[in-house]
Parts: sequence; C-alpha cells; structure tokens
Amino acid sequence: MNTTQIKDTQNTLKKSLATNPISSKAGHEILSKEKIREIIAKRAAKEFKNGDVVTLGIGLPTAVADYVPADINIIFQSENGLLGVGKSQQGEKKDPRVINAGGGLVETIKGACFYDSQMAFTMMRGGHIDATVLGALQVDEEGSLASWMIPGKFVPGMGGSMDLVVGAQKVIIAMEHTSKGQVKIVKKCNLPLTAYKEVDLIITERCVFEVTHKGLLLIEINPMFSLEDIKSSTDADFKIAQNLKHMEI
Repeated sequence: MNTTQIKDTQNTLKKSLATNPISSKAGHEILSKEKIREIIAKRAAKEFKNGDVVTLGIGLPTAVADYVPADINIIFQSENGLLGVGKSQQGEKKDPRVINAGGGLVETIKGACFYDSQMAFTMMRGGHIDATVLGALQVDEEGSLASWMIPGKFVPGMGGSMDLVVGAQKVIIAMEHTSKGQVKIVKKCNLPLTAYKEVDLIITERCVFEVTHKGLLLIEINPMFSLEDIKSSTDADFKIAQNLKHMEI
C-alpha cells in the first residue's frame, strides 16, 4: 500500500468515526473490560469452519466458545480432558464437575467424552487440533510468542501452551492490545518464548494482524481507533492490507 492509498484509507476511517456516535472518544477510554473481551472473542470465533477441532487457552480465549455461530459445527477440546466443550453453564443448577482448562463451569455437547491428560496431550502434540486460541504476554513481528512467565514473578506453570502452539494447524492469539500501558505486539519478544515463529493471527480489541513470511499485515481495524492509534500502541513494524476492513463490534 503506497502513501496515497494509506491516506485514502485513513480518510475513510476518519469519516466512519465522525458518523459513529460510539466513537466520539478514543476507543481505549470508553471500552470496558467486558466489552474488550466480547470484541476479541467474537472476532476469534469467526476463524473456524465446520468440523474443526479447536482448543481454547485459559482466560479470555475460553469466552470464544460462547460466540460461535449456530450454523457452524465446532468441536472444542479442553486440555484437562474433555472433547465436546459447550457454552458456559447458566442458571441456578450448575454441575461443578464439568469444567474447562481454566476452571470455568461449562456444558457438554451431544457426543462429548472425557479422558485423561495423557490422551489430551497426545491429541495436541499429534497434530489433531485444527486451531488453537491462546492469550499472550508478547507476540513479535515474526510470529514468536511469549506467554508463560515474567522473570522474577510467580510462575504457576506453562500449562499446555507449548504443546498446542507447535501441534495445532492454526495458532490464533486473542489478547488485549496493551497491558497497563505496556505494548504487547513487539519487534522482538524479550520474555521467555513459548514458541518460535508459530503464530498465524493476532486478534485484539483494536485490530487484527495476519502473520506472513514478510511480517505483520494489518487486515482489520476497529472503527473506534485510528491508524495512528494502532501505530502508537504497536512496537512491531507492519504493513497495511490494500483491502483493510473494519472489525465488527
């Protein structure tokens, strides 16, 4: 995309912002934690196709199961030993025995099955997972991922993230764009790596980056944010897709 195309895209986005009443303030000033979580989870849920077996990481990624379109048949696998994870349990009568990897109470779909950790990790390491959605502390412009520890702080363990990232056919990172003012999409990860050059897609509340062999490509942007907002909150270099689209929020 040349300078003229970038300016045209910026002008289009600015016009959209001007006509969108929800965009009267900078997006990061008016988005609640709940709304951020919803935007990211909804967008991630669009990445699946019929018949996919998908593993969701703990934290925000677990919310993705609640937003899969009704006409898409997805089988969610949980690394604690459940194939056929449904939506979050609702109502007064909840079964505390049925949980996802993050400890959240979940339903099961028809035909679901339970098994031990050995079987769960065999599925993950053996290339039987079509896609995984994980959180991250950092992702860099080469698609490397740091997600399991910050030196000097308590480390509960890496869980199954290393197995998932190298075993899944597609790796999607679903995370907030920044954390307490700190940039998370960087030129080079400086935290201990979970995996090297394995990430395929980065989804935040502000935008969507595709990881290509030439680096990051901005393919979608939340209309509540400008290109300048994305650049100022992203350390990694990136290119802008010619058909840059708005995220649905």
